[in-house]
Amino acid sequence: MRVKYLGYGPSAFEIGKIYEVLTIENGWYRIMNENHDECLFPPRAFEVVEGEETSVILVVA
Repeated sequence: MRVKYLGYGPSAFEIGKIYEVLTIENGWYRIMNENHDECLFPPRAFEVVEGEETSVILVVA
C-alpha cells in the first residue's frame, strides 16, 4: 500500500511525498523514512493513494 504523508509533528518524512507501508502494527503504519529508519505512525498522518490495508501484513502484539 502506498500513502502520501500529510504531516504529524516533527519527523524525518517529507510532506506530500509518497511512501510504502511495510506493515500495519496495532493499527499504526510502519514506514521507512528518509534516513532509512523504520518508524510507526498513525494512519491519520497519511492519505492512501494506492492499494488497501488488506494488502499489507498486519501485526498484532
